[in-house]
Amino acid sequence: MSIEAKQLLIREIEGTLSDKLTADTLRTVMAEIETGMMEYTVDRDPTYWKQNAFDELLETFLEAKKIEGRSEKTVERYKYILGRLRDETGIPIDRMTVFTMRSWLSKEQARGIGDKTLEGYRCVFSSFFGWLHKEGLLPGNPCANLGPIKCRKQVKVPYSEIDIEILKEACDNSRDKAMISFLLSTGCRISEVCGLNRESVDLKNLECTVLGKGDKERTVFFDDVTAMLLNRYFSERKDNSPALFAGKGTDRMTPGGVRAKLKTIAQRAHVENVHPHRFRRTLATTLIDRGMDIQEVAALLGHEKLDTTLKYVYINKVNVKNAYKKYV
Repeated sequence: MSIEAKQLLIREIEGTLSDKLTADTLRTVMAEIETGMMEYTVDRDPTYWKQNAFDELLETFLEAKKIEGRSEKTVERYKYILGRLRDETGIPIDRMTVFTMRSWLSKEQARGIGDKTLEGYRCVFSSFFGWLHKEGLLPGNPCANLGPIKCRKQVKVPYSEIDIEILKEACDNSRDKAMISFLLSTGCRISEVCGLNRESVDLKNLECTVLGKGDKERTVFFDDVTAMLLNRYFSERKDNSPALFAGKGTDRMTPGGVRAKLKTIAQRAHVENVHPHRFRRTLATTLIDRGMDIQEVAALLGHEKLDTTLKYVYINKVNVKNAYKKYV
C-alpha cells in the first residue's frame, strides 16, 4: 500500500476520532496508528469504491497538485473536468476503462467541442489516473492506451504595429490607452495585470513586480510611452482604489472586464482577434526578432520551460529568408 493510500485511510480515522479525543491525545493516537500501518496492507470493502472513492481520491490528487506548485486556476480546472467525468458517466472509479473515457470524449466531440479542448481533457484524465496508479491507489491505469488527440496547428500571428496604433486611437479614455500599452510593453498575463496596484509600478525606473503562476514573483519592464500614458491616467483618476486599473463602478478591473473592454475597442477599430494573451505573443515575437536571448524572454514572461516560450513566437518568413541568405 502506498504512502498516499495509507494517508487517505488515516485521514478517515482522524476525522472519526477528532470529536472524541483531546488534541494532544489525538496526535499521540494518530502517530501510533500511522506507525502500525506501516506493517499492514488494508483492502477496501467493494462498496467503498461506489460510495466514496472518486471524491476522496480526487481530493487527494488535488492536494498533491497544490503541493507541487500548481496554480489555483489549474487545480480548479482539474476539479471541474474530473468532476464532469464522474457525474456524467456515473461509473465507480475502479471500473473506469479506456472505453469509458473514449465514449465521453466522443460525446463531447459530437456536441461541437474542438480537438484542442478534447486533448486538454485527455491530458487531465491521464494525469489523474496515471498518478493514482503510480501511487498504488488504483490497480491499473485506464488511460494507458488513451492516445493523444491530433490538433490542427494554427499559426498565431502577433499584432502588427499598425494594429496597435489603430487600437490605441480607438480608445476613448486614458485608462484604455494605458492598459493596451501596458499589456504590450510588459507581456503580463491578464490575471497579473488585474492583480497589480498603483504603488507596485515604478514609473521612474520603468518596472514593476508581478505575482505570476504558482505565486512566483518576477520583475517586468515597460517603455517610456507606457510610463507617460500611465502617468496621464493616474493624474485624471478621482477614485481611491489602489488598483492599477480601476473598473467602471468597481474598485478593480477583472479579467472578464478587460476582455469585454478589448472586444469593444476591437469592434470600434475593426481589428480582428483581439484578446489579452495576444499581447504576450506579440512581445515575445518582437523581442526574439530584435535579438533578445530566448532564455531572457522566458524569464520575462514567467515561463519555466523554453518550449513554452517557443510556442509563443511567430517565425516571420521574411526573417527566415534573410537569415538563409547569410549562409548560402
